Amino acid sequence: MAGTPTYATPPGFLGVTRQDATGGIGIAGIPMDIGTTNRAGTRDGPRAIRQASRMLVDGAHPGSWVDPARLPLADLGDFELALGDIQGSLVLIEQQAAGLDHLVALGGEHGVTLPLLRALRKRLGAPLGLLVFDAHVDTWADNFGQAYAHGSVFYHAINEGLVDPRRMIQLGIRSPVQREVWDWTLAQGVTVVTAQAFHEGGPQAVAEQARQVLGTAPAYLSFDIDALDPAFAPGTGTPEIGGLASWQAQAVLRRLGGVDFRGMDVVEVAPAYDHGEITALAAASVVWEYLCRA
Repeated sequence: MAGTPTYATPPGFLGVTRQDATGGIGIAGIPMDIGTTNRAGTRDGPRAIRQASRMLVDGAHPGSWVDPARLPLADLGDFELALGDIQGSLVLIEQQAAGLDHLVALGGEHGVTLPLLRALRKRLGAPLGLLVFDAHVDTWADNFGQAYAHGSVFYHAINEGLVDPRRMIQLGIRSPVQREVWDWTLAQGVTVVTAQAFHEGGPQAVAEQARQVLGTAPAYLSFDIDALDPAFAPGTGTPEIGGLASWQAQAVLRRLGGVDFRGMDVVEVAPAYDHGEITALAAASVVWEYLCRA
């Protein structure tokens, strides 16, 4: 046996040792875990995702034939946070993301997406298109009285003009939700594809719909791991039955080549509830699929 065995791969995502993201793609962990509303534990998500990514270091993508090892990737470590302070942490995250050309973030709770969108919106000077995989609409004005919890991310993103809701599509939605929250979301122009509609339509039709909604202008991808059914991703704080299978999400991602994504995140991995690293591996594979798009 020649070469470095998988278990000895360097600790960066996909074994990346480069730490300078200038002119390339930066991988950063954001272990924020203070705005969750059910089970905590996403602070350990970045570490678990990096560890699980060791499974993905031994070759190119079998569809696009892109080899991430040949991409200008850098693992920047974890962002600094303000301990116990949601608003302070959002400010710090935005500041650290501001100077990065293309950021791939490993969460952490879904609240981290808001400052990442703020930073990217300022850099691009226009609202973004947005593709969201999620079990929840995350357009609540607040969560149990907390205005900036992980379920209010897109309420703020829409109201702040960070995204164009007419170019926003959510896939896998299925959680309980108040009718007024649902109606508000649709009234903004957001396209919502429920998990049931996804299952009935199939990945190819959903991918085509996503491409049509996103269009050709810059867009962002946010993947909440609870979009997947708990059978495929038990390691998360707010699991909802009836979700997507891993292969369904993978099939959509593989049909999004050419979409002008300017960044992405995968969030809500809580390793304490995982089994055999399957949730962490799913999250790592989502990032791998994103990097390997043709």
